[in-house]
Amino acid sequence: MVMDRQAARSSGSRRCVELEHAEALRLLGSISLGRIAFTLRALPTIRPVNHVLDHGDIIISTDKGSALAVHAEESDGRGVVVTYEADAVDPRTHLGWSVMATGYAHLITSRDELDRYRRLLHPWVDQTMDCTIRIRPEELTGIRLISLPSTGA
Repeated sequence: MVMDRQAARSSGSRRCVELEHAEALRLLGSISLGRIAFTLRALPTIRPVNHVLDHGDIIISTDKGSALAVHAEESDGRGVVVTYEADAVDPRTHLGWSVMATGYAHLITSRDELDRYRRLLHPWVDQTMDCTIRIRPEELTGIRLISLPSTGA
């Protein structure tokens, strides 16, 4: 652990650069695992999930009894406010990127869409995923963590 911190310190200064919308979407679509955050009984809850990106929408699958699925079903079509975050950050250098999408999560009920997404989404856990959710981002932000050239002493 100490060695990792020393390696990160010796790699120079870092800074965050904001990502353009298109680049944030591209990076989000380049990986399949992220974290969804939502409110459950007035407390923040975060769950790891896998996703696919479809025309700017984030599609996830979960089991019908999951907290998010139950919450979305109880929302009477209004949707559930969520934030979806995905990243790729090197644990040694602390360089990489992070993207966050905030919007409403809705259950997908169309049989055609459900069939299509079941072919595209492959659960990352050995568990039945019988519920599919669409997140339509209203806000999409992202940062890239870059190293600055060493100024030398």
